[in-house]
Amino acid sequence: MYDVIIIGAGAAGLTAAIYTCRKKLKTLIVSIDIGGQTNLTSHIENYPGTGAMHGIELMQRFQNEAVGFGAEIIMGKANKAEKTEKGFKIWLANGEDYECKALILAYGKVPKSLGIEGEEKFMGRGVSTCVTCDAPLFKNRDVAIIGGGNSAIEGALELATMARKVYLIHRRDSFRADEITIEKLKSNTSIELVLNSVTLRVIGDKNVDGVEVENIVTKEKRELKVDGSFIEIGYVVDTSFVQHLVKVNEKKEIIVDERGNTSHPGIFSCGDITPVPFKQTVIAAGEGAKAALECYRWLTGGKGAVLDWTH
Repeated sequence: MYDVIIIGAGAAGLTAAIYTCRKKLKTLIVSIDIGGQTNLTSHIENYPGTGAMHGIELMQRFQNEAVGFGAEIIMGKANKAEKTEKGFKIWLANGEDYECKALILAYGKVPKSLGIEGEEKFMGRGVSTCVTCDAPLFKNRDVAIIGGGNSAIEGALELATMARKVYLIHRRDSFRADEITIEKLKSNTSIELVLNSVTLRVIGDKNVDGVEVENIVTKEKRELKVDGSFIEIGYVVDTSFVQHLVKVNEKKEIIVDERGNTSHPGIFSCGDITPVPFKQTVIAAGEGAKAALECYRWLTGGKGAVLDWTH
């Protein structure tokens, strides 16, 4: 059993892990990606002490520090959480389960889901929601990307610099993106457009082997042989798997007090999944540290952490 499980590995979750590990708590991080939304920022200039850098580089530093202090990381999507006699138990989409004494929810906004067969099962094993993070894993391989906005088209163009072939699957016959980006897309010979089509399922055994798509006009179905499938259809707040445990507001954000406590003892939350204003990496990191210290204080019966500068 872990002392604490942190769901989410963005700025809030990784910072929380640094603090829990420094307090010698056995810590597990569960996340569908490393870095969260900070990865999407190509040029961060306002994180103190680092200088300008890509969001991915900054989050890699966070990850290295968390792992260096002893945090374990498992890639996967948590889709169920329950209270147990000894604490809490979470289940991942692949069927694995883990137990802990305390839980920190730090997964921010999450990528929208297609809700299709195989999507959750292969998350982190060929299914990805971050081209910038995972494109290098598919060098000289065939991949699919699903979406029709700027992020999907830019992702397809980025994948085309590494992958052998890119299928861009979109349910319409036109794109909702900048014209100059669309022009670049149409002139790229490594990208095949699969328009008026929806993805029905992700196919595979241990890893992704392909995706099945259906043309919504002709109703023709076909299987695209790919090693990876990227989903780029936007972000949403998703607290559905914990709403029976904690209170949420009208935006489905998890309600917390000034220390990161939720309505349920032993469950803490931080980052963009909470109503805390100004969604910035530096603020998320601070909220993660605060939630971790409050978690430690709770686990030690209120004796474990000094709440201010006085003793």
